[in-house]
Amino acid sequence: MNVSPRTLLVRGMLAGLLAGAVAFLVAYLLGESKVDAAIAIEEAASAGHDHGEEAPVSRALQATAGLGTGVLLYGVALGGIAALVYCYALGRIGRFGPRATAALVTAALFVTVTLMPFLKYPANPPAVGDPETAGRRTALYLLMIALSALLAAGALILGRRLAPKLGNWNASIAAGAFFVLAIGVSYALLPGINEVPAGFPAALIWDFRLASLAIQTTLWTTFGLAFGYLAERALAPASTPKEAVQPTS
Repeated sequence: MNVSPRTLLVRGMLAGLLAGAVAFLVAYLLGESKVDAAIAIEEAASAGHDHGEEAPVSRALQATAGLGTGVLLYGVALGGIAALVYCYALGRIGRFGPRATAALVTAALFVTVTLMPFLKYPANPPAVGDPETAGRRTALYLLMIALSALLAAGALILGRRLAPKLGNWNASIAAGAFFVLAIGVSYALLPGINEVPAGFPAALIWDFRLASLAIQTTLWTTFGLAFGYLAERALAPASTPKEAVQPTS
């Protein structure tokens, strides 16, 4: 059945919206307590320098409407991009069905644009990081995402070119080894960032990073399951049962 990319794009954005809603619940339950604890430490450290300025947006609004809006928009954008990648990958990465292809594409995107950059530049709670280096840290993180995506594309091309000579299994192993080695070189060449204030609780940083990774994992997993279902409904709809033939007298 021929399905337009627009149909898959819309379904990808819907799946991303659902994934964002689920990720928001996880973020609120797991992450907000860590953020509050980090803010409390920051406020205690700057108590002597308080000038009485009030935040333009209350903390309660940030933790609910602000967080929810941000995560939902992120999920929709993620779903649209993933759906476009899915359209390109469909039928090009092997004889997989719509759901299996969605699972493979989702897993590849999670590793490429989330896990690899996270391992080099993990998320930090408030009060960790110099505000003056925020632009540099953002640029390095985006650079790591771009490098990871380019290296993943290179590994995919390498695997396809080696497949006729080595077979699919060996070619996949070689491509995976190339990706891991290239990522390791990127980690070594890119500068590290260590701006944790002295005395800041290491356990809080660890818990915050685990919560951040759990939110991302929830987002991608929910999207992969939802989009796989929606894509299969579009690409391989269930055949309608034939009308029962009435016996003739």
